[in-house]
Amino acid sequence: MDITEVSTSQDGKGKKSKNKKAKKKSVSQEGDGEGSGVEERKMVKSEPAVAFPPTFSVSEIKNKQRRHFMFMKLKQEKRKQKMQLRKKRRKEREALGDKAPPKEVPKTIENQRVYDETTVDPEDEEIAFDEGTDEFSAYFNGLTNPKVLITTSDRPRGRTVRFCEQLATVIPNAHVYYRRGLALKRIIPQCIARDFTYLMVINQDRQVPNGLVLCHLPNGPTAHFKVSSVRLRKEMKRRGKDPTEHYPEVILNNFTTRLGHTIGRLFAALFPQEPHFIGRQVATFHNQRDFIFFRFHRYIFKNEKKVGIQELGPRFTLKLRSLQKGTFDSKYGEYEWVMKRHEMEACRRKFQL
Repeated sequence: MDITEVSTSQDGKGKKSKNKKAKKKSVSQEGDGEGSGVEERKMVKSEPAVAFPPTFSVSEIKNKQRRHFMFMKLKQEKRKQKMQLRKKRRKEREALGDKAPPKEVPKTIENQRVYDETTVDPEDEEIAFDEGTDEFSAYFNGLTNPKVLITTSDRPRGRTVRFCEQLATVIPNAHVYYRRGLALKRIIPQCIARDFTYLMVINQDRQVPNGLVLCHLPNGPTAHFKVSSVRLRKEMKRRGKDPTEHYPEVILNNFTTRLGHTIGRLFAALFPQEPHFIGRQVATFHNQRDFIFFRFHRYIFKNEKKVGIQELGPRFTLKLRSLQKGTFDSKYGEYEWVMKRHEMEACRRKFQL
């Protein structure tokens, strides 16, 4: 069998020499084209940005980084246009002086609210008659004084216990008792026998307060709220000293419908009618988009025009789930109003309270 030897040294040298020649050529080309490359870059920078057609959407760009970059660029352009328009209007108003047109009111969900037929008119005779004969009339006529029993669900822990103790310092004549496994139907007759006007039950989930049942005694009504965004006193920054035993003032905001009017009266009857102005303490229930925000402040008059406010805590947010006639009865109770989320929250501009 004949074997022929093939010399590879010459081919390797040839390949190396070819590579060297190619490298020299590329280096020489780069050296010659440095000026042209710089010119091309300058041309790219100097080119104006390509304007998209009006029907184009940024979401059509498939590259994620490019899409984000274009979105931020469009956002900045819109912001610049708004600032330019604002400066232009300001100059026009300064030039016109007293003849300037009134400022445009920005559109919000609150001022675009859908009109509710049950909106309360304070001068309506029918509403005045209902207020004189409802369950809270004895309190508003000065015949009864509020006395509140605060209790919890079974086996309360940590934050729930501290939340109940701090609520008792906010609400005058409030007493904290623990359930010890008793059903609410057995607690209510005992409360009525001891002249309590309210039963407040704080429910918890995973050791965090998540629900509140507020039952007016002896004839109801009973409201069930979802509790969220609870912040105790130690968790609040720049809080004031602990509240005193003075009766606080009560502020109720934006309870405009018949349902909201009932809930507002339910909260108002928790506190005595004659506040102690010496204590300078205020409890606020502010309704905004059917969320009820509770805040507790102390105020001080710095001069004739300025007032200083200091939050005392606790703070929390309520969302009404149901309103039941009479005292608490989960089986046979008659409900005046129940939250139906998918039906009632279909329109964002329609509110219940």
